[in-house]
Amino acid sequence: MIVLSLASLVLIASILLQSGKSAGLSGAIGGGAEQLFGKKKSKGYEAILSKISVVGAVCFILCSLALVAIE
Repeated sequence: MIVLSLASLVLIASILLQSGKSAGLSGAIGGGAEQLFGKKKSKGYEAILSKISVVGAVCFILCSLALVAIE
């Protein structure tokens, strides 16, 4: 339960610290093309937060499934 709580806090914090990927309707139209053709930042603050979010989500899912299997 403690690991699940920590994973959820890490996941919430890392998602809230990330910046938005689009800027309104124009970002929604152009954002899909940018995402498709790979205009992603591979280094820096946003990449680290993205990796932390993925690790936190995987840990959260695994801990949740383990708790369900135990009980």
